[in-house]
Amino acid sequence: MQLQTIIPDHERLFLDKDVPEAYKTDHSWKDVAAVKAVALPESEQEIRDLVTYANQEDLSIIARGAGTGVAGSQVPTKGGELIIDVHRMNRILEMDEETMTLTVEPGVQLQEIQDFVERKGYFYPPDPGSKNSTIGGNIATNAGGMRAVKYGTTRDYVRELDVVLPDGQKATLGSLNIKDSSGYDLKDLFIGSEGTLGITTRIKLKVLPMPKYKQSVILTFDSLKAATDGVLSILKNGVEPAALELFERGTIEYSEKFTEKKLQSQKGDAYILMTLDSNEQEDLSRRISFTENLLKEQAVEILPLTTPEEEEKAWFLRDHILVALMQFTEFEMLDEVVPINRFAEMISYTKELQEKHGINVINFGHAGDGNIHTVLMKEGMDEAAWQTKRKAYLDDLYNKVHELGGLPSAEHGIGVIKKGYLEKMSQPVEIQLMRKIKNAIDPDNRLNPGKIF
Repeated sequence: MQLQTIIPDHERLFLDKDVPEAYKTDHSWKDVAAVKAVALPESEQEIRDLVTYANQEDLSIIARGAGTGVAGSQVPTKGGELIIDVHRMNRILEMDEETMTLTVEPGVQLQEIQDFVERKGYFYPPDPGSKNSTIGGNIATNAGGMRAVKYGTTRDYVRELDVVLPDGQKATLGSLNIKDSSGYDLKDLFIGSEGTLGITTRIKLKVLPMPKYKQSVILTFDSLKAATDGVLSILKNGVEPAALELFERGTIEYSEKFTEKKLQSQKGDAYILMTLDSNEQEDLSRRISFTENLLKEQAVEILPLTTPEEEEKAWFLRDHILVALMQFTEFEMLDEVVPINRFAEMISYTKELQEKHGINVINFGHAGDGNIHTVLMKEGMDEAAWQTKRKAYLDDLYNKVHELGGLPSAEHGIGVIKKGYLEKMSQPVEIQLMRKIKNAIDPDNRLNPGKIF
């Protein structure tokens, strides 16, 4: 069997020197190794044949979707790998309203899923910032996003997975049954495994009825600490936000510059962008009024967004923070997570480290679930100084995360970038268990070697 036999279309197979530039570079990882080939399958059978070929030729495999990952999970580091890029497997296969499930291929983008189900009156809650990420990639990292505070993460919406295993066999994990106490939970084992255990080929996603009403509110504060205190007040007093995002003035300014739009509030130094939803307008209005009364002494400004256009603009600015940063500076974005009662302490500590190590830092993140996106800015620093200061900052930061009972990644994954910190922050027995699972399913270490640990 030859690659050209499996993928006869020359537009779907690239060998050696003909590999496109997109597979040779990565924003988050500079040391991208050269690959043997890139194949773009359009069916599960082609994936199975490609995996069989890799076994015959003793090749490592990296599964890839839209390439939006920021932890180096999809980056070749060994050299000579076969990349299986699934982004052309992008069909929405079936909407089953009786079981409230949507069946899709792994290359379907998140935005397409959300638009498709919303046109039918349904709702797919997971909402990572990268709307052009693929659902296969979301599953690989158990992506969370902005609505996780109320609705949970990708894991909570996967009913069933078809996966191709490292030896080319196919397995169906999970089922349409809502409850399951039948053996090991293999589906959840594969979700978040970053392509190290199998390649997803088909997914059944749970969808919900669309809430009838929703409204967003911008809350402005004169300091980051006041904003984090506001987050805790919202969470402790039964407001039940569907989304609760925090960002600094210095963070949103990048997005304003890139999008040429202005956030509705220009006061203060820190912001909460909150969305509430409900099936009753009266309930929604009551919760907004309650929030205004709750925070009127803490907030500089409380601004309910009263039209869909105003809501869309505010969330558009929030969604484009990362894209904007990529245009203006080199940076490293983290996704540490701590217990929600330590969120304010962790945010404050990132600023202490800014002064200690001489690296400018901005923060934004999913305030309602303790997930912080701390962004280290390289700016005009030379490479040697950047690497030295960056490592010292990260060592201190992850030590603090560990001290507070947190974890190195909430939603981006470990990849190659954070694996050293995962090992330091985990008990040896945890890493041993992970290695045993990897060895049991992939004894030849064929799928995405060198990632996670």
